[in-house]
Amino acid sequence: MPGLRLTRIDVTNPAPPRLLLASASPRRFQLLDQIALTPDDVVATSIDETPRNRERPRVCVERMAREKADAARRIVAHDASRAQSVILAADTVVALGARILPKTETVEEAAACLRMLSGRAHRVYTSVVVQLPSGRQGQRLVEARVRFKRISAEELDAYLASGEWRGKAGGYAIQGIAGAFVTKLIGSYSAVVGLPLYETAALLAGLGYPVHLNWLTPRSV
Repeated sequence: MPGLRLTRIDVTNPAPPRLLLASASPRRFQLLDQIALTPDDVVATSIDETPRNRERPRVCVERMAREKADAARRIVAHDASRAQSVILAADTVVALGARILPKTETVEEAAACLRMLSGRAHRVYTSVVVQLPSGRQGQRLVEARVRFKRISAEELDAYLASGEWRGKAGGYAIQGIAGAFVTKLIGSYSAVVGLPLYETAALLAGLGYPVHLNWLTPRSV
């Protein structure tokens, strides 16, 4: 095609470093796999995810993502097969103004969150951290704005009965049934799911990870 310039990619380079996802979230794993960045390893980190007193949503989500990356690094530091991994961590927070909504664990929490979100706009913040074995790291913060329809009592009862809210920030998963509540989304859909794909790929590439290497292999979709 006229004007099209092809860049030759050397496929004989050594294999890229192992990519370790510091999250047990199947959604984040699936999102990375979607763009051919399938993690080689997964580490479920355990940190205190309680927001600090008067901590702003942006500050909280960035701190949580860094703490997850640091926790994963400590876990693999003394494992020779994993210590040289590139670690990717992320955290997502749903906020109404300065109020951070919880990752709901009880039906009462979920009901309270959904009643607050009903008929209103809220913000979803997702922070991504990529940490190299050398200690060098980069971080990106992505903000999306979501508006919900007014949720009827019948809809709320049915959604709560589905159990989909369990463990979800703000009590909902946009990629599931709750997608029927969304009337407007400004920003990255994948960020609301749990991992902003554009920013994640750019962050990895900026730190020297060969993001496009696996794109050379045909994939079925």
